[in-house]
Amino acid sequence: MTSTSTTARTTFELWGDGVRAEISWSPESPATMAIRSPADGRESVVPTQPLVEILAVGHGHVSANLRNTATSIGGRLRVSAHEDEEGDVWRTIRLHQVDPVTGLEVISTLRVRRGGSSLQSWTTVHNRGDAVVVLQAVSSCMLGDPAGRRPLEEVVTLEGRSEWLGESRWVERRVRDHDVLPYVHLAAHQKQDARGSRAVVSHGTWSSGERVPTGVVSATDGGLSLAWQIEHSGPWRMELAERLDDHGEGVLSLGLLGPTDVDHTWTRALAPGEQFQSVPVSVAGSGLGWQGAVGEMTRHRRALRSGQRASRAVVFNDYMNTLMGDPTTEKLLPLVDAAASVGADYFCVDAGWYDDGGDWWDSVGAWEPSTARFADGGLGRVLDHVRDAGMIPGLWLEPEVVGVRSPLATTLPDAAFMQRRGVRLEEHGRYLLDLRHHDARKHLDEVVDRLVADMGVGYFKLDYNVTPGVGTDLDADSPGDGLLRHVRAYQDWLDGVLARHPRLVVENCASGGMRADYSLLSRVELQSTSDQQDALLYPPIAAGALVSILPEQAGNWAYPQPGMSPQEIAFTMVTGLSGRLYLSGRLDEMSPAQLDLVRSGVHAARSWDDEALGSTPFWPLGLPSWNDGWVAVGRTCRSHSLVAIWARPGAADSIDIAVPAGSVEVVYPRVADDVWDIPVTTDGSLHIRRTDHEVGARLLRITHTPNI
Repeated sequence: MTSTSTTARTTFELWGDGVRAEISWSPESPATMAIRSPADGRESVVPTQPLVEILAVGHGHVSANLRNTATSIGGRLRVSAHEDEEGDVWRTIRLHQVDPVTGLEVISTLRVRRGGSSLQSWTTVHNRGDAVVVLQAVSSCMLGDPAGRRPLEEVVTLEGRSEWLGESRWVERRVRDHDVLPYVHLAAHQKQDARGSRAVVSHGTWSSGERVPTGVVSATDGGLSLAWQIEHSGPWRMELAERLDDHGEGVLSLGLLGPTDVDHTWTRALAPGEQFQSVPVSVAGSGLGWQGAVGEMTRHRRALRSGQRASRAVVFNDYMNTLMGDPTTEKLLPLVDAAASVGADYFCVDAGWYDDGGDWWDSVGAWEPSTARFADGGLGRVLDHVRDAGMIPGLWLEPEVVGVRSPLATTLPDAAFMQRRGVRLEEHGRYLLDLRHHDARKHLDEVVDRLVADMGVGYFKLDYNVTPGVGTDLDADSPGDGLLRHVRAYQDWLDGVLARHPRLVVENCASGGMRADYSLLSRVELQSTSDQQDALLYPPIAAGALVSILPEQAGNWAYPQPGMSPQEIAFTMVTGLSGRLYLSGRLDEMSPAQLDLVRSGVHAARSWDDEALGSTPFWPLGLPSWNDGWVAVGRTCRSHSLVAIWARPGAADSIDIAVPAGSVEVVYPRVADDVWDIPVTTDGSLHIRRTDHEVGARLLRITHTPNI
């Protein structure tokens, strides 16, 4: 971090390789952070947007609006101190500010990734005053000029929508579109800021169930871009707003927050001496357009994973289009043998393994193996068979819920469950545990420790199929406050599990990809990207997931079936290979030729070298629309690129795809007399033609042409 200072203003440069992130402040104004491009010059105008905004009861806005900017407290903050600490991975800057009216001390922690153009940020609020301050919103990061100092007409926002079975659908909008931030000639209206915003808001604990907690703000010329993500497994808000600078010109601000009062019924009464910490968020800048910003955020996410090494291991799970929650010894043993024969490393028994009554949904909670399903030797016999076949056994758990038919529903105290006004929350036949409560955590610790120690489980798929709405008001200042505390308690519980069992592999799942955020993904190995069971619908989900999830963590399902043609098997296998191969399907009923086709796909997944595991994603055809005929996504590293290409129903007979120059090899499927005509070299534009009209897919490796 470099700094410059004048008598009026101090400026720190956080990173400066083409795209600069700068913090500045003066004795008369709060700290600000802004993004600058080389075209802005070193003598940039003073940013308009304060780094921190805080809404509190009795301390609202200085300029009326429906956003979380122009707050009274944010405008009163003044820098009192700053710290700068060097580390191997991160440089940590702490900026202290104080509000003379409330006595709040506000500390912005910025972890800047060394060697990159990204940072992680959060805000800590200490009440140093003598009165309670009721917080209504605390920003984690407020940033000016996210696409550099340019007119708003030259900026676009890339945002992701999600839905169960339809995750990671990306849409680009011009900031000046009529439904974003239309031009309303603010300068002609007493030079007031706009009052609205472009808000992207997620509710409850499906943090990616409505909107993806990642996006990009980008210049329309394909240059300066800033990716953002919110790292919280609960509610959050992103907002873009137009503010006026001292010259009456409209400038863009980007705000990243966790729960707020208006959006999520969150308030926190901060008594004298108490402190509150906001949720962490991250931003990553690039001068190479939105794909460059996503690439920089990809590298940032790897740094967030605390040195965890990506794995080549392939997981077979018995659920998707296979046993569908009805496992028995008779059904599982041949499936175990088939999964081992194609090279799987883990075998996970999914839902139903604990249920004797035939309806596993509302009986969850005790996590004792069924005796009816595994009458001959118990579940232990099945897990022993998994180990004997050379794989590591896994089990499905949904730890945060207790079914209404479970004995735990009556043996655990009411205080161990989320409540509103003294009544337990119930969703879809389940009660929701409150992980702040000792008995809830003790129960789950005993379950995990028992299954690991007594049954040798080495893999858990942690699911989460219901959400509690705004939260719990038991022992909380507000329902949103109770929910935030529960989410943090769940993360603490998970940290404890991983500390006690360091070799345990954990998958994060929530009805597919409904809770995919880097508060959890920084801790776990794998993230399921969808519950989508129609293989033809999965490619846009698989391709879109890599905007917000590391390729080596994006568990894209492949579920080949004995009734599929070779092209259809290749289609679903390429879906898995486009991210982290997550395998299912009735392999036990397949022909030898079909098994060979699956086996070669598993071999491809296990052959990725360390360079490929550290690759960054790219989209040769741009981000797909839901109904596109052709879909493509790639992963590129120094020496080569891997490109997955799907031809879906309605695809044209040929397509031109922008890829790096080099030699081209079909990695999967390797077939003689291929109906796809793919050139063996490319100068950067790959022309693919097919001679049939059946759906299909190919995985290509392009060895880059050396630069001379």
